[in-house]
Amino acid sequence: MADKDSFLHLARPLGPAPVGAQPSTAPLGVVIQPQAIFSILDHSLRRPADQERVIGTLLGTRSEDGTEIEIRNCYAVPHTETAEQVEVDMDYQKQMLALHLRANPREVLVGWYATSSDLNTFSALIQNFYAGGQQGDGTWPHPAVHLTVSTVPGQDIESRTYISAPIGVTAERAADSCLFIPVPHEIKYGEAEKSGLELISSAKDREDRSQPIITDLEALERSVQQVLDMLERVSNYVNNVLDEEAQPSSALGQFLMNALSLAPKVDPADIERDFNNHIQDVLLVSYLANTIRTQIDLSNRLATAALTLGTGDALTGEGGEKREGGDNNRQKGDRRGGKGRQQRAQEA
Repeated sequence: MADKDSFLHLARPLGPAPVGAQPSTAPLGVVIQPQAIFSILDHSLRRPADQERVIGTLLGTRSEDGTEIEIRNCYAVPHTETAEQVEVDMDYQKQMLALHLRANPREVLVGWYATSSDLNTFSALIQNFYAGGQQGDGTWPHPAVHLTVSTVPGQDIESRTYISAPIGVTAERAADSCLFIPVPHEIKYGEAEKSGLELISSAKDREDRSQPIITDLEALERSVQQVLDMLERVSNYVNNVLDEEAQPSSALGQFLMNALSLAPKVDPADIERDFNNHIQDVLLVSYLANTIRTQIDLSNRLATAALTLGTGDALTGEGGEKREGGDNNRQKGDRRGGKGRQQRAQEA
């Protein structure tokens, strides 16, 4: 096709359906999560040197009508491939699928992937296995999605998605023959994954291909710089259109108008005043927090000092009792001395 983003949906020929099952012929829209792509790339990097491509199973969610598929996860499936034959460990595939569905009951089998854009007889054989439903281990009555990811070093990653349809061949060639039909797909990521993806992509500009974790302030600075760069790029485009140096675009102009209409109509002086008030509020909160912290520390010191002084008073009281006892002893001595003087006076 001339435009890779445009697709022509065809009604797939139908094969014999199991009893009670209705095959789906609706067009498909595939959404791929970044973690699935990362798992595929990691599997490709760990493959043996003599192996051209690796394959694996795709898992995700499917809409009720089967027209929207979201690929969330995947796992590798061992296989050996030569020019004459291909061998896939089907027992391993079934066991891993059962274990994964037990750990993630909301996900279902949606298809398989390969790290090569070539579609050959072996691809059709594996596709028919994943799309089959005779033993209940395939995607039937829904079509199986085949995802191809190019992993050529030094080149951009290119991904494509297909579904299959049977073609009119003999019964001996039905197992390894099918028609691959391209379907549109999109790689999406959420806000939670955006920062991680940006951090990973920034490592491509470094020689050691590593990127340290940045602080919140550095992340804010980078975000502000990106916004300034986008504003400068838009300003240059508008100026080039006004100077008739660039071709105007009505769609892009409408998009810019819609984006600018969302901006609040606020005077710059009001923004500066609000910002200064916000800074003052932050400083006030910080001052109050420091004051409370100082007060708590002072209270702890006063409580510790009170306990120390209370122990000294108790020791002083014990000493006072001892002094009172000494005074009593002196009084008893005085009395005895008086009696002795009276006895000596009588004898005289």
